[in-house]
Amino acid sequence: MLALAVNPRTKGPTASRMRCTRRPLQAVDTNVASYDRKDPFAAFNVLRKLLTALPSRIGGCQFKLTQEEQKLSIHLLAIVEPFIGFSPSRHTLTRQSTEVLDGIVTHIDSKRDLLALALSCKRMHDIVFPRHYEYRVVRCKISNIAVWGHFAGNRSVAANVRRLEILDERSTENTIIPSDILATDTELESSDDELGMHSKQGRLFSSALAKMCSLNVFIWSCNHSLISLQSIWPTILKCHSLKSVEINDNLVFGPIVEGTTGVTKHPTILPRLSSVAVRSISKGYGQSKNAELTRVTDMLHHCPNLEELDIRYTAQTGFAYPRADDFFLYGRWPSLRTLTLTHLSCTIDGFDAVATFLAAHSNIEVLHLDVGPRTHLATLALVPGTLPRLRELRCNKEFACAVMACPSDSVLPRPLETIKGMRLTGQRDHAFFDALRRQAIKRVELAGYNEFEDIRKLVDCLPNVTWLDIGKKSSSATHKGPMSISSVLDWANLLAQLPGLTTFHGARFFYEVTDGHASFTSTLMSDRSRIRKNDEVASVIAWKCPNLRRLDHWDEHAGKVIVLLKDGEKAKWEIKRVKV
Repeated sequence: MLALAVNPRTKGPTASRMRCTRRPLQAVDTNVASYDRKDPFAAFNVLRKLLTALPSRIGGCQFKLTQEEQKLSIHLLAIVEPFIGFSPSRHTLTRQSTEVLDGIVTHIDSKRDLLALALSCKRMHDIVFPRHYEYRVVRCKISNIAVWGHFAGNRSVAANVRRLEILDERSTENTIIPSDILATDTELESSDDELGMHSKQGRLFSSALAKMCSLNVFIWSCNHSLISLQSIWPTILKCHSLKSVEINDNLVFGPIVEGTTGVTKHPTILPRLSSVAVRSISKGYGQSKNAELTRVTDMLHHCPNLEELDIRYTAQTGFAYPRADDFFLYGRWPSLRTLTLTHLSCTIDGFDAVATFLAAHSNIEVLHLDVGPRTHLATLALVPGTLPRLRELRCNKEFACAVMACPSDSVLPRPLETIKGMRLTGQRDHAFFDALRRQAIKRVELAGYNEFEDIRKLVDCLPNVTWLDIGKKSSSATHKGPMSISSVLDWANLLAQLPGLTTFHGARFFYEVTDGHASFTSTLMSDRSRIRKNDEVASVIAWKCPNLRRLDHWDEHAGKVIVLLKDGEKAKWEIKRVKV
């Protein structure tokens, strides 16, 4: 027999090598209170460490837990168990009570988010749709007394309204009313006294508005009603959750009778209100020949945290504009970023208050100002460092010159990039052009111009402009229809001086096509001829202005634009619809 010789030098599986080296055991804290119930991952790691250490114990202690370790393991299992297994856990969202889920849904304001939550499961659908989705936005007239009676008697559903819009009695706009509110006459609407109906509507509306404790947006457009905004304003002051208020009413600009209002020492404030818009209605009920801003100013004193303020007054012919002297003298809102004031007037002394007002509001970034008369603007002297954060300015030439000529206190220049509303008349434009040369303007939207030479002077001052809207030509001999190819070439040579220009409005270069498409498939010979001319115009403009992409459509009221595209060396044009 062959005996296998074992080489003593070969490394065989000896007993010493068979024994596994035992690592020192890591101590596990057995204090139950030291483990967070909201951290299942940490609990799982400690439980795994505890069970792994059992086989390494010696003698009779192997695979046995001490009394403290037994309590700890049960505690750790209770933490991990709700997050594993196939059976539904009692801690999941859908297994919560209806009251808890309803309270969670109240924190969602957007109807789009509510719809997404309702589509997640049937349980959430039953919570969202009966009480929340249809109540987030309510739009109706103040004469819909059934709506106000429903909210006045149901505080829980009134608290679910986030946006309330009051329409005018003569409005044809569609209403938005929850489906469970009866649209027919109710016992509340039946009254033998027609004169008492308005007082009943006012009481119910005030009662319903007081119960909307989570209202964010309030829009008042009721101009033909015996219920005035002044009568419900004390109730609005109780809605501390309001973030935006819009008022479209002529009576707000009416004069105040002596003794009807009083000054309170501690006025009620709306801490969350950041946006207010007050506008008059052209040729509507309630316009006064002697309009005032007293009511508006009194309302704004209750809004110390305003960020956006919009006051626009539209008067009939022969009516005076409201005086804004007291508004500029006493109005102060440190957080104001956007200010729009249209068709207001000031005395000569009032323009000193305008300069002080603008100097006190250093956070204004967007300013639209139309305050007259223009003859008084010569006395306006802005304080150095006024409007250091201004980015957009809409005003007349005189005020724009005063702003751009005002020196800045900081090392960095004023970040003004957009100007709007100016009209080039060919007279007294030199100061405006000199002020433009000192600014890095990128977007210009003019109200109008007189001659082609005015635009040429403007282009010389704006080498970095990317958006140019020249407005309408104010001369009587305005050319109607598209331009000739020679005129197009003159405009293209002028715009070629602006290498970064991407959008140009105010001049119609393209001919109208019947079918409204930029294709050569039309059966009419006239359309084919116009398409050829449009192709030639697009080629000329694309050759002179390689970055220009957006031009005027032949129909200025169609809400469309012409977009230039490049296919290799060939230029194409397409029609795109834009938001008006």
